[in-house]
Amino acid sequence: MVVALYGAFIHVPQEKTMGDVQRIFYFHVACWWNSALALLVVFGASVSYLATRKRFWDTLAAASAEIATLFITLGLVLGMLWAKPVWGIYWTWDARLTTAAVLWLIYVSYLMLRNFVPDEERRANLAAVLGILGFVDVPIVYFSIVWWRTQHPAPVIAGGSGSGLDPVMGQGLLMSLVGFFFLYLWLLEKRIAVEHARQELDHLARELEVA
Repeated sequence: MVVALYGAFIHVPQEKTMGDVQRIFYFHVACWWNSALALLVVFGASVSYLATRKRFWDTLAAASAEIATLFITLGLVLGMLWAKPVWGIYWTWDARLTTAAVLWLIYVSYLMLRNFVPDEERRANLAAVLGILGFVDVPIVYFSIVWWRTQHPAPVIAGGSGSGLDPVMGQGLLMSLVGFFFLYLWLLEKRIAVEHARQELDHLARELEVA
């Protein structure tokens, strides 16, 4: 993350049109790319749980979904902070922002479901189904600015003619993407450890009730 900060604030040049506020871009994009990665893990782990019924996959899905929701929230907040000086408003209901807000609501609902369904097996089954269905919105969020041209700019990378980044800016973005990726892995390890501890406490509580 220190390397990511160095890349965004020191290594890359100042953007000519937007100035220093454009530096939010490096963290905004990294949050969204890593949230998509985290949700892909949720999708894969949910499919694996339904196929095998192994608790590990349910634990992995729960941990990754929680981190993905954090990244989505940060991505939305950073986008709003960037939008205000550039667009003059914090929020507008264009295609990208609307589908992103729907994605946030889906996975907030996912976390609520995991907290309010008491039966462990039923909770895992319902969460797995929602984790799979919710992932459908991820490509919709990505392609929304290709399918519908509204307020949000077109893709900077692989966006067709006229798109692309200055090579030094590309290096800064890569630093941020890698930094956030390792942050995701670190948080995932810690969150899985917390989930295992919770499961052990639940098991001990059930044994005490039986005794």
